[in-house]
Amino acid sequence: MPFKSGFVAIVGRPNAGKSTLLNTLVGRKVAIVSPKPQTTRNRIQGILNRDDAQIVLVDTPGIHKPENVLSRQMMDDLQHALEGIDILALIADASVNFGPGDRFAIEWARRFHGPVYLLLNKIDRVAKPRLLPLIERYSKEFEFAEVFPISALTGEGCLDLVNSWLERLPEHQPYFPQDQFTDQPERFVAAEIIREKAILTTRHEVPYAIAVMIDSFEEGPKLLRIRATLYVEREGQKAILIGKRGAAIKAIGTHARKELESILDIHIFLELFVKVQPGWRDNSSMVRQLDWHRQLEQIGGYQDNEAEEEDTADGEDDDENDDEDDAKAPQNLEL
Repeated sequence: MPFKSGFVAIVGRPNAGKSTLLNTLVGRKVAIVSPKPQTTRNRIQGILNRDDAQIVLVDTPGIHKPENVLSRQMMDDLQHALEGIDILALIADASVNFGPGDRFAIEWARRFHGPVYLLLNKIDRVAKPRLLPLIERYSKEFEFAEVFPISALTGEGCLDLVNSWLERLPEHQPYFPQDQFTDQPERFVAAEIIREKAILTTRHEVPYAIAVMIDSFEEGPKLLRIRATLYVEREGQKAILIGKRGAAIKAIGTHARKELESILDIHIFLELFVKVQPGWRDNSSMVRQLDWHRQLEQIGGYQDNEAEEEDTADGEDDDENDDEDDAKAPQNLEL
């Protein structure tokens, strides 16, 4: 059988189950998951490797109307996720009625000029007779290439879904090494796991107001030292995040450390701090720092500039040395 490889973007409304599906298909945790909507803030790639194929799955922020700089960046990430993919998978919560938000999500799907799948998720919560009318309702809005009722949580219907994708993906060599399961840097993974534990530990509006910045990431032969700051927008949110006598932040740190140790396979010393940054979700500079794609681009730019400066300096030094060598020497004398 020829080897197949390609990209599938998973889009949908907040809390439809995109990240759960990504983790289920990859077979390990790639994206953080919580009951709170809009947990995913960046596009994240998980890699499904098989003997005959590699499917690069792109998890995206939930489709919503942007209200601040952070949510506008999230929707910008979603737009980028539609570029260069082979299949678009629109995931919807089958346990809730079709509404304006679903129609808005379909409008996003219209932007993609290729096969669009409808994934009716959470069928483990739905009576089977309810599915057919729901499929008919969605089909009135858009002509989907395929419709798959699935449960991202239990895996029901997921194998058939993957096999259907493989029928449409092109013959191509793998885009990533076949032992790789995500494209995320370890620093970003650490920040996301910490944020997930903070979301699960807190309540009300605090999860939306939490940002995690990795201040230092020092890896030794046997110990990884991580220092991170959790930012919130108000003093009251800071108090909730810290908890009585520091109980909440201690629980966040313990849960995050244990999970990161299992993911990164190294002992971790984790330090957490909490700071108030009023209105950070409308702070363009801070929001950009949360986007690891932009961080990598900046790092790449800095490295290129440093390399050019070193080359220039080396060239100048070489010219000076050449002049000195010429003065001392006898006159006759590429990927």
